[in-house]
Amino acid sequence: MAFYYKLGRIPRKRHTQFRKDDGSLFSEELISTEGFNSLYSLVYHAHPPTLVKEIGDPIDVTPKVAEAKNMKSRSFVTFKTPPADDYLESRTALLVNSDVQIGVAAPKNSMVDYFFKNADSDEVLFIHEGSGKLKTIYGEISFEYGDYLVIPRGCIYQLHFNDNTNRILVIESPTPIYPPKRYQNSFGQLLEHSPYCERDIKLPENLKTHDELGDFKVMIKKQNLIYPYTYASHPFDAIGWDGYCYPYGFSIHDFEPITGRLHMPPPIHQTFEGRNFVICSFVPRMYDYHPDSIPAPYNHSNVDSDEILYYVDGDFMSRKHVERGMITLHPKGIPHGPHPGTVEKSIGAKETKELAVMIDPFYPLQLTEAALQIEDPDYYKSWVQ
Repeated sequence: MAFYYKLGRIPRKRHTQFRKDDGSLFSEELISTEGFNSLYSLVYHAHPPTLVKEIGDPIDVTPKVAEAKNMKSRSFVTFKTPPADDYLESRTALLVNSDVQIGVAAPKNSMVDYFFKNADSDEVLFIHEGSGKLKTIYGEISFEYGDYLVIPRGCIYQLHFNDNTNRILVIESPTPIYPPKRYQNSFGQLLEHSPYCERDIKLPENLKTHDELGDFKVMIKKQNLIYPYTYASHPFDAIGWDGYCYPYGFSIHDFEPITGRLHMPPPIHQTFEGRNFVICSFVPRMYDYHPDSIPAPYNHSNVDSDEILYYVDGDFMSRKHVERGMITLHPKGIPHGPHPGTVEKSIGAKETKELAVMIDPFYPLQLTEAALQIEDPDYYKSWVQ
C-alpha cells in the first residue's frame, strides 16, 4: 500500500549516524522497487544484511508446462493437491505466463528452520484454510481465512501456522502489485468510491529485534531456482524501519461490493493489479434491483484476456457443481457464460453468498503437468449436459 508507515526506532535524518548503546553503528539498508523510482523503505539492522557464510546448490522449481497453448475451458479441483509437510515443497504451480504465476499450497508445518525470499516476484497469498502469523523484518501480520497477504519481492518471511490444515492460493508477479489506480488520487490515497480503504489494511506490528549471530538458512528464489543461503545474522534483526514498501494484509470479507440496478461488469470487483493482469474479489452482495433485472451474468466473449476463477465458498450464481478450491479457466478467443438453468434461477433472487477470487491475465496462460493431474476433463461440455 502506498502510504507511509514506521515501526521501532529510527534516526531523525536518513543516511546519518545511528548508533547502538555500545557506540557501534546500526546498518542502514534501502529496500527499493523499480530501481530508485518507486516505493522504498529504510531498514536499520543490528548487523549488516550482507553476512553470507555459504551458498548451496540451487533447487530447480521451474513449472513443468504440459500445454503451452490452450483453447478449451478447463476446471481444476485444487483440493486434490496433496498436502506436504514443508511450505516450499507444497507450492504447486498450475497456470503460468510471463506476467503471472498461479498455484496453490497445502503446507502442514510452519517454517521454523528456514526463511524464504522471492527475489523475482511480488506474492499474493490468499488464505483459504488455516490461520497464523506472517513474520518478517517489518514485524508480524496475523492472518486467517479470507486474508490476502501481499508480500513485495525481496521481503524475507516465515509463515507460522496455528494447525496443520492449510490451503493457500499463491499468485506471483514479476511486477509490483498495487490497488487499482482508478481507486486512488494523485497522492495514492484510496478514494471515496473505492471498495476498501486504508483502515481495512492489516499492517505489520509487534516488531521484534533478533540481535543474533549464528547460522540462518534463507531460501532465495530467483529465475525459478531456489538458492540455499546461510547467513551469519538473523534476518529479522531490525531495530526500526520506515517507508512505503512493506508487506500487508487485506481480508476479502472487508471488500465492500459495488452494486447497481442492472448487472455490473467484473471490473467493479477489482482488488489488485499487476502488469497485464488484475485480481478481483467476488463477495456476498445484494443482487441488481431493477424490476426486470437478470442478476446472472450475461454471456461474454473473452477477446482480451483469459479468465480464472478460484471458488472459495458459497453457491456461485452462474455455475453448477462448484467445489471449494476449484479453479475454472475460460481462455481468450471463445465466449463463456452462465450454465444452463442458472439465468432463470437468478431472476427474483435478492442476494448471493458467493465468495471467489478472479484473476484475469491479458496474455494466455500455459497449463502445467500438475494442473492436468487435478483436471475435470469434461468441464468444457458442461453447457450442453
